[in-house]
Formats: sequence, structure tokens, C-alpha cells
Amino acid sequence: MRHHTVAAGRGNGYIETMISPFESKRHEARRERFRATPVRTLLPNMITLLALCAGLTGIRLAFEGKLELALGAIIFAALLDGIDGRVARLIKGQSRFGAELDSLADFVNFGCAPGLILYLWGLNELGNVGWIAAMVFAICGALRLARFNVMIDDPNKPLWAGNFFTGVPAPAGAITVLLPIYIDLLGGPKIAATVALLFTLAIAFLMVSRLPVFSGKRVGKRVPPEMVLPVFVLVVLFVALLIAYPWWVMTIGTLCYLASLPFGWLSYRDHERKHAAATSSPEAPAPAGEPPEAPPPPRPDDPERPVRLN
Repeated sequence: MRHHTVAAGRGNGYIETMISPFESKRHEARRERFRATPVRTLLPNMITLLALCAGLTGIRLAFEGKLELALGAIIFAALLDGIDGRVARLIKGQSRFGAELDSLADFVNFGCAPGLILYLWGLNELGNVGWIAAMVFAICGALRLARFNVMIDDPNKPLWAGNFFTGVPAPAGAITVLLPIYIDLLGGPKIAATVALLFTLAIAFLMVSRLPVFSGKRVGKRVPPEMVLPVFVLVVLFVALLIAYPWWVMTIGTLCYLASLPFGWLSYRDHERKHAAATSSPEAPAPAGEPPEAPPPPRPDDPERPVRLN
């Protein structure tokens, strides 16, 4: 084994210190461990932690009987969850740590918190059965997040499939499952605990199902110049309506979201049929006098898979 020799001066002589390659690697690893972290990677994590604080506060407010404030905390956490990923992509602050932290925060905010709020609101009237329904919803939220983390790096997924989620996402499921409470806060007839239980189980099933749901991740990345001012007006109008009439906005928005689920499934099937037809149809013959077009080169990391067009 080769060693590196370092001479250190002491008095009039020299002391030779033998440093093995393994020790030098440990020194390099220690330097990398204490390397400064860019600020751009901290901002998305701070937003995620703020959303987690909102979800935990919502649980506390529900135990104190402040139902409206508890729902407001969950809605605020959902809004923060919708922007932390976009901020991370915008400032190039993505990290593996941030992705894991986001999943853990989502489980608390959109799995545990809505289930507990529903149980304290009315499912407790059913005793153990109501608690089981709240617990099933939280567990389905955890399963939904775990499946998302596994499928996000699937190399065999076609490009167009990135426009769809598999199953209702956890934030949307949390906002949707609270619909019986929205209706109750509007002053309408109180939803029976049995109906609320069945609705909770239905949303939990949609979260772990294979239903394609439009994600909207690629919407809003570019705004035409003539639409900038109208977008500002619409955002201000939405925020004003949400503050002035929160339960009307949440009720109508939730019903519209539920009504849009079949359209997402139909759109996914249409893309799937087009993709199957494109991959199974024979190549068109090249025009006379022109050489056939060469196939695209394979990816270096997967020689049997063609290059995906971006």
C-alpha cells in the first residue's frame, strides 16, 4: 500500500508523518460535510416548515373547539404546500432533504390533521367506527405519499404522463374531505355522521386509487404579455372572495374539483390511446430519392430505451 509522506518541521530536524489514502479520504469527506449550504436550498424548506406549523396549529385549534380557525390553518398549509415546490424549482433549490421533509409535513398536514378535525367535529358520534374512518383517511394519506415518492423517478413513464397524478393528491384530498364541515359552517343542515363517514372513506379510497388526476404542474409557467394584468386581477379577486366568503368559496371549489375528476380520467385515456397508436403504427416510408431517417441514438444510461423528446 502506498502512503503519502508529509514532512513537519520541528527545531533543526524533520518529523515524517505517514498519511494513508484512507485517512486523506476521511479528511476530504469531513471538509465536504461542513461545506456551506446555499441559501436558495433553505427557503423552500422554511416554507415547508411554516406549512407544518400551520397544520399542527390546526390540530390544536380543533381540540380547543375553534373549528373555523382550524380549517383556516389547513387551507393556509395547503397554499404553502402549493408554492414551496414551485419556489424550489424557480430558484433551483431542490434537494433530496427538501423532498423528504415535504412528504413528512404533508402526512401531518393533510393526513393526520383533517382526520382529527373530522373526528372532533362529528365522527366521534359514531364511537370507534368514526375513529377508524379518521384513521383510515390518515393511513391512506401516508400510502398516497409513499407511492408518489416511489413513482416520481420512474424512467418508463411517458412524458405526457407528467401532467397527471395517480390518485387524488394529499393536499386536494384534505381540502375535499372537509366538505361536510364547510356546509355546516354555511348554516345549512348538519351532515349526518354516517354520511360524513362514507364520504371520508370515499375520499380516502380516491387517494390510494389508480385514478388519473390532472396535476396542473405545467400550467402557469408562461403567461402571455396581454394576460399579465388580468391574472393579477383574478388572483386579487380570488383572495378577496376567500377572505370575505371562505366557506362558500371552499364549498363551490370542492364541488367543482370533484366534478372535474372524470374529465381528468377521460383526458388520460385519450393520451394513452394516442401513445399506443404512435408506438404500434409502422413507420411511414421515406419519399423517393431521400434516404430513410436514422433512429435517434439511445440514452447512455439505458441502451435499450430511446431518447425521450422534450
